[in-house]
Amino acid sequence: MLFVVDVQRRWVHLLGITANPTGAWVAQHARNLLMDLDEQAHRLRYLIRDRDAKFSAAFDAVFAAAGIDVVKIPPRTPRANAYAERWVRTVRSECLDWTLIWNERQLHRVLIEYLRHYNTVRSHRSLELQPPRPARPLTLVESATAQSLVERVDVLGGLIHEYRRAA
Repeated sequence: MLFVVDVQRRWVHLLGITANPTGAWVAQHARNLLMDLDEQAHRLRYLIRDRDAKFSAAFDAVFAAAGIDVVKIPPRTPRANAYAERWVRTVRSECLDWTLIWNERQLHRVLIEYLRHYNTVRSHRSLELQPPRPARPLTLVESATAQSLVERVDVLGGLIHEYRRAA
């Protein structure tokens, strides 16, 4: 699984999933990311990555062409890339450890649904308990009745629950 974390906003981008990643595959997904970001790519200043051989010179060149400095973490120092390590721990503990995955297609569907939850609904302490990109602005509405109805939405077959005020 290839992903990128926007550290400032805690937004996670899933770039691709494959059992056999190559340098060319990783470089192509880097180009795809920059095309998807389009106008927002100028905000990015650094890309912090590990020293895996799959991150070839072509991968670095894609970001260098966009004016983004690529920084390699020192060898054997997972704390240097703490944001990525934390996201991997979160997705494993909240989703993947509880799900039986059969193939790449199912893994992709599960991760896309989890990322929708993670990026638009799940609260983050570093963002003052707000999601990175809320689906819609939350406003406090005074209820006419003493009890306000809350509805529960099951995500990933009930593995995760989202709660919102019923209309």
